[in-house]
Amino acid sequence: MNQQNKIIFFIDGASQGNPGPSGIGVVVCDQNGNVLDNISEYIGESTNNIAEYSALIVALEEGLIRKSDSIAINTDSELLVKQLNGDYKVKSEDLKPLFYRAQRLLKGFKHVQVNHIDRLKNKGADKLATKAVNASKKSKVSSSSQVTFTFENKK
Repeated sequence: MNQQNKIIFFIDGASQGNPGPSGIGVVVCDQNGNVLDNISEYIGESTNNIAEYSALIVALEEGLIRKSDSIAINTDSELLVKQLNGDYKVKSEDLKPLFYRAQRLLKGFKHVQVNHIDRLKNKGADKLATKAVNASKKSKVSSSSQVTFTFENKK
């Protein structure tokens, strides 16, 4: 297997309250373990399992954006790993759409490895997920705020 463009991800989701304010953390590394990027995003009110799957989806999207054909996903969520490997069924109606989306994105890679790791080995992603939740508490956006995006297709 050509490891030239292999990307290694460390992912985590955090929820304070379960359900409660939630965030995701993704550490993106090259095949040698060098950190390429850190992703920390607030995802709103959700459960910890939804946050874990959201982190997975962001990692998979990042792998596709970077045009990687080989990825390794490292997570401390045993549930996520066992569901992805088919050891556990996805029973939660809230998780099913995220599971199916992840399954679809996984098809974009030639080689996928999903690893359950100890929480102590996932500190980077954990800190990013917690940072996203804490940052959301400090910067509450008014519901009356409106953001408009304009895209121009220049030919």
